[in-house]
Amino acid sequence: MLFMDFSRCCERLEGTAGRLDMIGIISSVLPGLSDEELPVFVRFVMGRIFPDWSSQKLGIGPNLLYEAIGYVAGIKKEEVIERINVTGDVGRAVEELLLAKSQMTFFHEELDLVHVYRALVSIAGQEGKKSQREKLLEVRRLLANAHPLEGRYLARIMLEELRIGVGEGSVREAIAKAFGVDSDLVEHAMQALNDMGEVARLAKIGPDALGEVRITPFHPLRMMLAQQGTIPEMIQEHGEIAAEYKYDGSRFQFHKKGNWARLYSRRLEDVTAALPDVIEQLMMATDHDVILDGEVIAVKGGKPMPFQSVLRRFRRRHDVAEATGAIEMVPNVFDILYLDGETLIDLPFSERRKRLESTVRQFVAPQVTSSDQVIIEKMYADALAAGHEGIMIKVPSSPYTPGQRGKNWIKIKPQVDTLDLAVIGAEWGEGKRAHVFGSFLVACQDAGKLVPLSRVATGFSDEQLAEVYDLLKEGVIRKSGKEVTFEPSLVFEVGYAELQASQNYEGGFALRFPRFIRIRDDKDLTEIETIGSIRERYKRQANSAQAYQN
Repeated sequence: MLFMDFSRCCERLEGTAGRLDMIGIISSVLPGLSDEELPVFVRFVMGRIFPDWSSQKLGIGPNLLYEAIGYVAGIKKEEVIERINVTGDVGRAVEELLLAKSQMTFFHEELDLVHVYRALVSIAGQEGKKSQREKLLEVRRLLANAHPLEGRYLARIMLEELRIGVGEGSVREAIAKAFGVDSDLVEHAMQALNDMGEVARLAKIGPDALGEVRITPFHPLRMMLAQQGTIPEMIQEHGEIAAEYKYDGSRFQFHKKGNWARLYSRRLEDVTAALPDVIEQLMMATDHDVILDGEVIAVKGGKPMPFQSVLRRFRRRHDVAEATGAIEMVPNVFDILYLDGETLIDLPFSERRKRLESTVRQFVAPQVTSSDQVIIEKMYADALAAGHEGIMIKVPSSPYTPGQRGKNWIKIKPQVDTLDLAVIGAEWGEGKRAHVFGSFLVACQDAGKLVPLSRVATGFSDEQLAEVYDLLKEGVIRKSGKEVTFEPSLVFEVGYAELQASQNYEGGFALRFPRFIRIRDDKDLTEIETIGSIRERYKRQANSAQAYQN
C-alpha cells in the first residue's frame, strides 16, 4: 500500500462524521492489505506507531519536527511555528508548506506504507550522542519525499495525534466486519495482546487464531480501571462485595518468568531499572511464573507518603541506589492475571484472589468480603486511619477487563470528586506569574476526539506552575493573544464541586469550582474521562440531589 493511499483513506475518515460510515471505510480497506501492511495500517489509523504494550518511543518532540519541516520547506523554524499558530494543526501547516514547495519540485520518491513504518522504527532506535542529529536527518528524508496530503498525516503520526476521530471501538468493529469474525473475539484478543495491529493479522487468519490468543510474560496488558460509586449501591446491586484499600501510589504490573522479572508502569513503560528494590521484594514473595497487578507506595515512619514521592522514583533514571536508601517503597498486590502458563483474566475475581493468596507469600493487599454495610464501612474507616485514600469495591464474580472502566471496580474516597482530564490549552499568567501559564483548558474524550470541559486556574503553587510550564512549553502549536493551544500530552487530576449543564463547552457540561489536584503523568490520554462517564456522573449527581430534596 502506498502511503498516499493511506493518506487518502485518512482524509475520507477525517471528513466522515458517522461511526458506522467510518467502520465501513476501514473494513473495506483491510482485506486488501498484505500480512505486513495490515498491522501497520491498523496502528497508524489509530494514531499509533508501535503496539500499545511496547515501551518503544519515537523520540521526536515538536521542536525537532518543526526544524525538519523548516529545512524541507526552505524556511526558518520560527516561520513554521507561525504557520502552525495560524492553522492550529501541525498536519495542516505541513500540508500547506509542502504544497508551496511541491510547485518547485519535480521528483518525489513514492512513499510506501511499510517503508514509512520501517523508517519510524529506525528513528526510534537511534541512541547515543548523535541520535538527535540522525533522527532529524531521517525525518527530513521522509518529509522531502512526501506529497502535501501525505505530509499532513505523516506529521500527525510522528506526534501520535492523528485527529481523524477513529477510536479503538470503531477499529475493532471494522476488523470483525472485514474478516467475518465475532467482535467479542476481537475484543478478547486485544485484551490479551494489547496490539490491535496483531489482532487484525490474526483475524485475517480466522476465528480459531483469535481464540488461541494467550497472555504472555513481558508483554504488558492495559490495566483494569475503576469508576466512582457508593457502598450502598454496590451492596444493593451485588450483595456480597470485596473491599480493599485504595492506595495513593503508582500502579504497577509485575512480570516474572523463572529468574527474570520486569516491572511496568500504568502507562506500560518499563520501570524495572528505577525500582530494583520493588523487583527484589516481589521476586522473594513468589516462586511461580506470574503477572501481578498492584500499586506501590512510599512509606516513612510506617505511614504512606504522598503520591508525588512515588512518582519521583518512577521517573528516576540516575542515582537509583541513593534514592532506594532514601525512600522505602512497598508493593501492594491485589490481582493475578497469569500463573505458570495459565491466563486468568476470565476467571471470577474471587477465584483470582484465591490463586493470588496461594501464590504470593507477602505484599498481598488486605481484603474484606461482606454484604454488611457496617463491615465495609469499617474497612473504609480503617483505610483512612492508616493514611490511605479510601477503599476499592470489587464484584467477586467479575472478570479482569484490561483497559476498561466499568462498574465492577468502584473507588470510594472522601475527597472532592475528581476527574482525569487532558490539558489542551492555556492562558498566560499575570503579575509575578506572567512568565508561566496561569490557567488551563482541560478536556475529556469522545470516540477518539478531545472535548473541552473546563478551565482550571486554582490549586497551583508557584512551583507547580513552573513544573507544568516546563512540561508544556515545547508542545505549543498555536498562539492567539494570551491564549495558547497544546499538542495534547499531559493529564491533570481536577477536583470540582459539581457538574453543570453548559453551552459554553462543546461537551455540554462544565465544572463548578474546578481545582487542580495534581499532575497524572503516570496516565496517558487513553485513560482520561469519557463524555459518557461525565454524563453518568451528572445523572448520578441529579439523582442524589432529588433524593435529598425528597
